[in-house]
Amino acid sequence: MKIENTDNPKTNALGQFVRRSLMGGLLIILPMAIVGFFFKWLYQMASGLISPFTNVFISVFGLPKPVADLLVVGMLILICFAIGNLVATRLGAWLWDNVESSLMQRVPGYRSVREVTVQLLGKSTDSPFKRGEVAQVWLYGRAVPVSVLGLVTSRHANGGFTVFVPTGPNPTSGFIYHVQEDLVEVRSDIRVEQMMKTVIACGAGSATLLAGTAPKPSVS
Repeated sequence: MKIENTDNPKTNALGQFVRRSLMGGLLIILPMAIVGFFFKWLYQMASGLISPFTNVFISVFGLPKPVADLLVVGMLILICFAIGNLVATRLGAWLWDNVESSLMQRVPGYRSVREVTVQLLGKSTDSPFKRGEVAQVWLYGRAVPVSVLGLVTSRHANGGFTVFVPTGPNPTSGFIYHVQEDLVEVRSDIRVEQMMKTVIACGAGSATLLAGTAPKPSVS
C-alpha cells in the first residue's frame, strides 16, 4: 500500500496564508467590535436612566428616540454647566451650603457617595487622582522580587502609606494595602494616566514604564 506524502509545500503555504489572513482580519475587526459593543452597552444604560425625560419628548413632539436622547443629554449638560457657574458665585455657594447642610446631609448615604465622587473627580485637595502620586510597592518585602504599581491614597503619621492597587483590565476595582515606608518608592516619573494604561492593557507597556523610558507629555 502506497502512503501519500502529506508534507506538500503548496498545501502548507496555502494553510499558512489562510491562517495569516484570518488572524489579520480578526486583529482589525475584533477590537472594533468590542469597542462597538461597549458603546452600545453604554448607550443602552444611559438611555434607560434618562428614559423618563425622553418619553416626554417622544410623546409630546413625536421625536425619534435617538433624537430625544440627544436633546435630553444636551439639556443635562447645560443644566450641569449652569449649576456649576451658579455655585461658583458667593450667593450660589451660600445657597448650596444651606441646602446641603439642612437637607442633603440628612439623606442616608449621601455623604459617602459625595466623598467618593469628589475623590474620583479630583476636586478634593486630598484626592490621589488630583495629586497623582504613583508608587511602586514591594508587598512581600524588598528581598522578594515582586512589586506592584499603585496610587498613594494616604500618608500616615508614622511614615507608612496606604496604597490603592487597581486590577486589570478594570482599574475601578482593586485592593487597598497599608504598608511601611521602606516598602514604598514614590515614582514621580510615572503619571497616573501612564499607569492606568498599563492596568487596562493587563501589564503591557510596563517594561518601558518601570525603566523610566516612557514618553513624556508634549508641551504645547
